[in-house]
Amino acid sequence: MTPRALSADETLSEMARVLRVEAAALSQMAGELGEAQLRAVEILEAMRGRVIVSGVGKSGHIGNKIAATFASTGTPAQFVHATEASHGDLGMVTPQDVCLVISNSGETSELADIVTYSRRFGIPLIAITRKAESTLGAQADVVLQLPDAPEACGIGMAPTTSTTATLAMGDALAVALMARRGFEREDFKVFHPGGKLGAQLMLVDALMHVGEALPLVAPETPMAEALLTMTAKGFGLAGLVEQGRLVGIITDGDLRRNMEGLMSRSAGEVATRGPKVIRTGSLASEALHEMNSRKISALFVLDSADRVAGLLHIHDCLRAGLG
Repeated sequence: MTPRALSADETLSEMARVLRVEAAALSQMAGELGEAQLRAVEILEAMRGRVIVSGVGKSGHIGNKIAATFASTGTPAQFVHATEASHGDLGMVTPQDVCLVISNSGETSELADIVTYSRRFGIPLIAITRKAESTLGAQADVVLQLPDAPEACGIGMAPTTSTTATLAMGDALAVALMARRGFEREDFKVFHPGGKLGAQLMLVDALMHVGEALPLVAPETPMAEALLTMTAKGFGLAGLVEQGRLVGIITDGDLRRNMEGLMSRSAGEVATRGPKVIRTGSLASEALHEMNSRKISALFVLDSADRVAGLLHIHDCLRAGLG
């Protein structure tokens, strides 16, 4: 291996060439979608078990990611290394499953046992390979053929274009299944409860204050009593309710605007009518955006019948990692 002194421009040019080669392969693959890809999606959609993804080497690494993508988007999946399958892990594969086997050449010898097992027990076999006429392709129920495109590396041998194309095909299958099943953001949240992503998909229902914690008063409540409620509940505001429905809100701003004769008034005389609210089932991130854009610190949460279900404070969102 002889090091080469590449200039900054030459280095960036080489990186750009790689991206163009791989992008061209993806574009070619998109243009060649057809009956095979549709059949693969239909098989996966009808599956009662899991997608068993298998491969070795770089295909195995890509297969791991494809299995993870399926699992996180509502399609049960598991990666089974082909070599481990030959040493007992075939017991993980059931007749309710679908095997998705990856091999660029279609001649990877380590795949023989899992392919044979799928044929023996009538388990649907989907192959991702560049050569449809290969041993793997000939055994498969459906062949998802990769484009006959050059590898992007300088010597044309390291798996680059082929692994990118394989990964993209896995993504295409997973996203197509999402669309057919009506998989939504709220469903995604179920599989991603932790980390920043989990926080971004958290619902207001999980953060809002409810029941006795809510600062609620009736329109006829004297302001002296309303002030006690605002102080005791600690949110710096009170909701004006009639028959369980929010009709107004009292904030510090309303108190300042009504200082003269404040104690002689009722809550209904001081409150601002028609306050901004948010619905149960809404994303907490949407509530935070609303509070930031309106420069307010809290939102009442209403249910589908317009009854007060809770109160969300901006501090609740920040503590949950939404800031």
